Amino acid sequence: MPRPASEPSPEPAAGRSGSLRARSGDLVDAFERRSRRLLATAPASGAALEVLGAAAGCLLRRVPADVWCGVLLDPATLLDTGGRHEQGFPERVMPRLFEIEHAEQAGVDNIRALSRRTEPASLLSLSTGRRLEGLEDNVYYRDILRPEGLADELRVALRDRGHCWGLLVLCRAKGAVPFSPADVALAARLSTPAGRALRQAFLLGGTDLGDTPDAPGLVVLDRNGRIRQATPTARHWLGQIQESRPAGEETGPLALQAVAARVRTTAHENAGEPAPAHSTRSRVRTHSGHWVTLHATHLPAPGDGEGAGEDAGAGHTYVSVGLSQPGELAAIVLDAYGLSARERQVAQRVLVGRSTTEIVDELAITEDTVQDHLKKIFRKADVHSRRELMEEVFFHHYLPGLVQPPLTTDGRRRPRGRTTPQSPAQERSIQP
Repeated sequence: MPRPASEPSPEPAAGRSGSLRARSGDLVDAFERRSRRLLATAPASGAALEVLGAAAGCLLRRVPADVWCGVLLDPATLLDTGGRHEQGFPERVMPRLFEIEHAEQAGVDNIRALSRRTEPASLLSLSTGRRLEGLEDNVYYRDILRPEGLADELRVALRDRGHCWGLLVLCRAKGAVPFSPADVALAARLSTPAGRALRQAFLLGGTDLGDTPDAPGLVVLDRNGRIRQATPTARHWLGQIQESRPAGEETGPLALQAVAARVRTTAHENAGEPAPAHSTRSRVRTHSGHWVTLHATHLPAPGDGEGAGEDAGAGHTYVSVGLSQPGELAAIVLDAYGLSARERQVAQRVLVGRSTTEIVDELAITEDTVQDHLKKIFRKADVHSRRELMEEVFFHHYLPGLVQPPLTTDGRRRPRGRTTPQSPAQERSIQP
């Protein structure tokens, strides 16, 4: 465990052992060695979490912190999908933190603002002109950092190929040595190597060791974010989320809190509008290697719009927790390969069996353009033909819809040689 920043350190953050370039090279080399080893040996279902921990560990040895966490992000929504929080913020501040981060999207260094910047690392005090203490309009400092005795926060977005796959957050306590511009520059150097390794970790597949629930579960949360009811299936999937922290019995994992906080605020801001304005979703990777979708809907309390009484669930948030559908999974996989928007459109049509002529007609582009896109797609996916692309996506990533038995209930292939009997319902689920 890295030495807290408030304690004397034999390796100061400002560094006495060479130039920033040398320290940066040492940081990147150390992380890449660890990440290569992890990607080669870690179970595929937990590789992303291990890579995130390696990135945090390598950075913290050079830039110590008193409080830190690593967050896995859904690159499509930038909502939390798990992470490492053993040394992170206490449970009591998380509801407000999620409101600020995902619902209000407030603060100069909000993850969505950071993801759009050229520089991937940001120090809160620098972003606000070194005016934190007494800056009452900085809601994140006022409501999160200051009450916990924290003086500043360093963030680094872990990005690769235009997408943000994770976030590292380092905080120092009041009285500790302040973060320096050199610390920020050093953290920024880790962004692309760590982002690339996370993307590769998400590309790693896994095979099921047994059947999994094939219907979504339901979680009901009250207006304070506490779990009031949860079906057994929902509890199964929530317990599988890649998050190395004890999940609160009343609040569940942070990924659940994030999507619930987002939809509560969205519903309040769009009171009176049709139901779609009151819902949001996020995709989450599980320890068992599945992708699970959290789809949250909020019913407002009486007086906040149309709604029934408390007995009918008014003022509660309903979250469906179940296996992601094929279209959602395909988007994740194709994003992970780093395809452009047009390349993704071409690849999705190849995966459903469209010919070159059909792709030309559907996308209104020339045959030569289709071939150029295919060459780029094959290079990025490390395949040589349409058939290999389909095998890579469907066989390696075990997308639902593949009708070649034996399959588990969610359409994933079993390890070779496994012949667990199927129930009649399961047999029907794999018929063409």
